[in-house]
Order: sequence, then C-alpha cells, then structure tokens
Amino acid sequence: MKLKLLRVIKRMAEAMLFVFYRVMSVCMPVKEKRVLFVAFHGRGIVDSPKALYEYMRDNPEYKDYELIFTLNAKVPDVKSVKYRSFAFLKAAATSKYWFFNCKMPAFLYKKPNQVYLQTWHGTPLKRLGHDIVVDKEQKISRSGLSQDKRNKAYDDDARKYDYMISPNAFSTGCFESAFGVPRDKFIETGYPRNDYLTNVSAEEIIALKKKFGVPEGKKVIFYAPTFRDNAYNTAGYTFKLAVDFAKWKEVLGDEYVVLFKPHYLIVTDFKEDETTAGFVKFIDANADINELYVIADMLITDYSSVFFDYAILNRPMYFYMYDIDEYEGMLRGFYLDVYRDLPGRIYKDEETMLKAIKRGEFDTEAMALFRERFTYLEDGKATKRVLDIVLGNNK
Repeated sequence: MKLKLLRVIKRMAEAMLFVFYRVMSVCMPVKEKRVLFVAFHGRGIVDSPKALYEYMRDNPEYKDYELIFTLNAKVPDVKSVKYRSFAFLKAAATSKYWFFNCKMPAFLYKKPNQVYLQTWHGTPLKRLGHDIVVDKEQKISRSGLSQDKRNKAYDDDARKYDYMISPNAFSTGCFESAFGVPRDKFIETGYPRNDYLTNVSAEEIIALKKKFGVPEGKKVIFYAPTFRDNAYNTAGYTFKLAVDFAKWKEVLGDEYVVLFKPHYLIVTDFKEDETTAGFVKFIDANADINELYVIADMLITDYSSVFFDYAILNRPMYFYMYDIDEYEGMLRGFYLDVYRDLPGRIYKDEETMLKAIKRGEFDTEAMALFRERFTYLEDGKATKRVLDIVLGNNK
C-alpha cells in the first residue's frame, strides 16, 4: 500500500513538473555552445557521458563550450547541477545539446533547436522495451508500471532522440526493435566509454592496482553480478549474494584476489567477512567500472552486459548463472543464445567454476568469434567520431 501511494504521488509530481518546465523552457533561449551531460540520473561522472565530457574539456577545439555535468554530489572543478533541481531544469532548458546515457525525465520538453544524443549504456543481453515478451499487464520491475506503460515511456523518450550511439550492428537491431528508433538516427561507432580500455597505458594500470589495494603479483578476479528484476523493495533492487567467498579462497588459494562490485541499483548492504579479509575486496557500487576492467585478469559475471565491454581486453571470463532456469524462464529473456554465443562457459555450481579457473580452462576460440561479432568497432576513437557528427555543424 505504501509503495502504491508513493507511485501515485510521484506521477502527480511529474505532471506538475511537465507544466512548469514547459512554461519555463519557452521563456528561456538556448545557448548554442552549452552542453548538459547526464549519466545514470546524476550518479557521477561515468560511462560515455564521462568520455565525451573529458574529451571536450581537454581538447582546445571545444574551449568555447560550456560543459555542465548533472551530479548529485559536488565534484571539485566541475560545473554541475543536481538532478531534478531548479538549476538542472534551467540547464536543460538552455543547453543546445543533451548528452544522456539513460531515459530522460518525461517532463523535459525538447525544443526544435535542441539536440538530444542518447549514448545508452551497454550492448544488451537482456531483452528491452518492446522486445520483452510478457503479459501486457505484468509488472516486471520495481517501477510498478505494466509493460505497456513502460514501453510508452521509452517510446516518448525515443521520439526526442536526434542521435543514438550503437556499439555494433547487433545492438543497432536490438535498439531499433526495442525502442522504435529509426535506423538513420544511429551512430554505429563503438562506445566512447570503451576508448579508455583500448588506450589505457601500463603505467596507469599499475597506479590503479595501488589505488584499489591490489598486492603485487596477485591474479585479479573481478566479480560483477547484476540485479534481478523481480527482487526489490521500496528502496531499490535487492540481491542475495549466492557465493561462498570462503570456498573461493580455499579452492583458489593465496595466488588470487577478488574484487566484488555490486550493480549500482542494488541496495543490499554487503558485509565484509574477516575470514576472507585480504582475499576479497568490496568495491563501492559507484566506482568507475573501467578502472576495474583494466586491472582484472579475468571476469566472473552472470546476466550483466559487462562482458561485452570486457571482451575488448581479450581476457578470460566465466559465467556464474546459478539461477539461470528461473531467470531465463520467468524474467525478461535474452537476445542471445547464452548456451552457444557467450565467450565462456556457464556454471551453475561455484566449485566447478573455481576448479576450472584454477586449471586455467578458457575457450579462446569462442572469445575470438565473440570479439569479431561485438567489439569490431572498438578502436579507441569512438568519442571523436561521435563529437564530429553531433557537434560538426557547430564547430
């Protein structure tokens, strides 16, 4: 009952904001060289908006542009506005360019002379939007919206797109069918956020290992599970950690260290165990995942799209899908045949997986085929290509 009331209040507030913003927006002129960046609704300077922002900030070619990042916490030397604040509304109303990696608030009215670039945030494994096959009234997430209403929200947002970034032809097809985005709006060029994975130096990797406290000579395992759509409460998505890190330590030994980073939408409070101290390092959910990719010797994940990006590094990965029967049958479903197309083996039992890691078992042929299909555009130059296209007429 409490959750239902909160949803009603939220929808009423959205309706009021729509009217207020529309009036305010009409009264405020657009500044031709102002850019508003939004990553995950203000969570931080991350993902492709980060790559685009830093390239513009550091490149003399864009020295005349005013760059505003949407941040829920202040960052030194960064001009920012808090998400949904009055300053955010003013920045949105007056910025020529909107660079979002997530769905924008429904109340934002895009004027004809504004440009909306949707960067999105990953090659999709799980079905999205109109591609999710469930009963029309079935609620598949904590938003409380039926599938029809969720689709309408995405449709309304997609109609505002001037451009959408796609990292590969596979993603273009998925986004086209999921969100109804016309083919001519895609910039199929790789993700700006992934340029870092190609361009990072050996010196930077050494510095990052020190930053995260990784002892010299250890093999680094990055464990990055995702949330489950049907596990949530009023605060966010919950997640039961279905691993026994003590067993991991027993099987793998002192040769390894594990970096565990939960998905940023997960609200479960994970507690460190003294018995695995030094073997498992709990990483803040808001940490820059690219930094963890480049220091990891291997990846363990489940249904997260992180493995598409990690494949750029051409390193081993393992899929711990202990609940795959439930996940595949009851939730969103997949775009890929996970038993055939993944660049690594699926494990339901963690001990079997750990022994495979210890023995160094990994299918290099499957990885090569996967990279040909999904990472062929990731050459470290996507950021420049995107900005040349989106800002080309204003340079």
